[in-house]
Amino acid sequence: MALLQISEPGQSAAPHQHKLAVGIDLGTTNSLIATVRSGMSTVLQDAHGHALLPSVVRYAPDGVVVGHEAQTQQSADPINTIASVKRFMGRSLHDIADRAHIPYRFLEDATANKQVQLQTRAGLKTPVEISAEILKALKIRAEHSLGGELTGAVITVPAYFDDAQRQATKDAARLAGLNVLRLLNEPTAAAVAYGLDNNAEGTYVIYDLGGGTFDVSILKLTKGVFEVLATNGDSALGGDDFDHRIYCWVLDKVRESSSHFTPLNEEDTRLLLTKSRQAKEWLTDNFEAQIVGKLSNGTLVDVTLSATQFVELTQHLVTKTLAPTRKAMRDAVLDIADIKGVVLVGGATRMPQVRHAVEDYFQQTPLTNLDPDKVVALGAAIQANALVGNRSDNDLLLLDVTPLSLGLETMGGLVEKIIPRNSTLPVARAQDFTTYKDGQTAMSLQVVQGERELVADCRSLARFELRGIPPMAAGAARIRVTFQVDADGLLSVSAREQTSGVEANILVKPSYGLHEDEITHMLKASYAGAEADKKARMLAEARVNAGAIIQSVTQALAHDGQLISLQEKQTIEAEITQLQTTAQAEDAIAINKGVEALNHATEAFAQARMNASVSRALAGKNIENIKL
Repeated sequence: MALLQISEPGQSAAPHQHKLAVGIDLGTTNSLIATVRSGMSTVLQDAHGHALLPSVVRYAPDGVVVGHEAQTQQSADPINTIASVKRFMGRSLHDIADRAHIPYRFLEDATANKQVQLQTRAGLKTPVEISAEILKALKIRAEHSLGGELTGAVITVPAYFDDAQRQATKDAARLAGLNVLRLLNEPTAAAVAYGLDNNAEGTYVIYDLGGGTFDVSILKLTKGVFEVLATNGDSALGGDDFDHRIYCWVLDKVRESSSHFTPLNEEDTRLLLTKSRQAKEWLTDNFEAQIVGKLSNGTLVDVTLSATQFVELTQHLVTKTLAPTRKAMRDAVLDIADIKGVVLVGGATRMPQVRHAVEDYFQQTPLTNLDPDKVVALGAAIQANALVGNRSDNDLLLLDVTPLSLGLETMGGLVEKIIPRNSTLPVARAQDFTTYKDGQTAMSLQVVQGERELVADCRSLARFELRGIPPMAAGAARIRVTFQVDADGLLSVSAREQTSGVEANILVKPSYGLHEDEITHMLKASYAGAEADKKARMLAEARVNAGAIIQSVTQALAHDGQLISLQEKQTIEAEITQLQTTAQAEDAIAINKGVEALNHATEAFAQARMNASVSRALAGKNIENIKL
């Protein structure tokens, strides 16, 4: 017999209380919010029945407007109506290409971690603040629909978002009043939805082409375990770029037909970009699209773009998505035959040329039975439901990975990799380091990200210092450095001297501003420059060893030089001079030989120092009283 549970009005009776959790797809073009109801993940709609919320924010004279209402004012008020803000998240002004074709007024504030700012009638706004307005609108929609305050949210991000972009997303959510349960990679969220809805098992590729970003992830699905084998992508490639190609084509046509063409103002730019997006969407199901509009100078735009022309204009963009796909396949050590299915995610995958390219590459028809616009939010909702402790018939384990290696700078400008790329998250790794000089009481640590062997070829994430190290001989101290990357992909680093217990740590919040081209360059350079990196590392290590032995022998001669003859001392000094000269050259083998020669020249001196040390230790002591 079941017992009747009684609770206060408006409250559920524990332990059967159902917590309100949501999954949010914060997209470049559109955003969505979903939740789990009666065991089913569903997207929440607004009062007008719209599931998609256009990711557009307008700073109107009487307040902030988000979504469809803001979108209708893009052409009339382009400076104060911000769209595709996701492309600016975690970026600096330097990182934003083609600013001349973006109808916004940018300002870079050096005091704001170099994060780009946009001038609006409401003042300067950062991408974090603008994104927070979108998230607030989604939060209000969910609380009205669910009838209560949200417990938490899982927010999705592109798999190839770097640490700065992830942190910016998390900051925006907090600004919107959301409790962030986890940042979840968009391809993984899509796999969650497909894996649970279709009971799929095997190795799957998630091809995610959204409005502003491209991700490809390879996942192995086994009995509720989602293991990311490899990930790659381009956070500056998406449907917006296809719009831009049409926009440039239209501009060329207008120039050809007008002998007095003048540069476009912000209103005209936004008008043509909007018309270009509409043409792209129309060509998904039609053979040609007519682009008609009137510019502010009276010029009439009336051109027709065929589907064939559109394919030709954008073929290089489609091809650009296949390069990261091939890299991910190589990283996962897989062949095409190993792939059981390909999942298409993102509204831009509706374009026929994209679907054909994916089908040709993987030699199979992609899976499209879930709405590519909604699948990410649906998967995020499932994960959110599990994280707040609501009962689920599905045991779910997500294993994401790091996109790039993380490490520390060591002597000689070398990189010591602590966490290699494609390591499963969350992950923690520790490694011991030591001091370079006698009596060293502090150590400066630089955290870097990248695949190259030299710090100069990687990206610096953060710097911090460990002070209070007890004075010891060089190499005697033991400093343990620990890297921890949480489930959101955010990094923290700590350093601890083992004997004294002094410790320093830092939560890595890098300056907003890593462009995807830098990530791509890092990976390309790591492959192309592997041999050069190996030689550079050997040379740097040889120079560090040479410097260490020169310093050690020079100090020993100053302290105990009287223990050897003048001729022996001169021989050692000559070897030191020779090694100093050799170390300036680019020959690691010659430097190592010079180190060996100096070691050989100091053998007798080392023996004399040892004998003198023993004699000093035994002076004045009775041999019978010495314990062995």
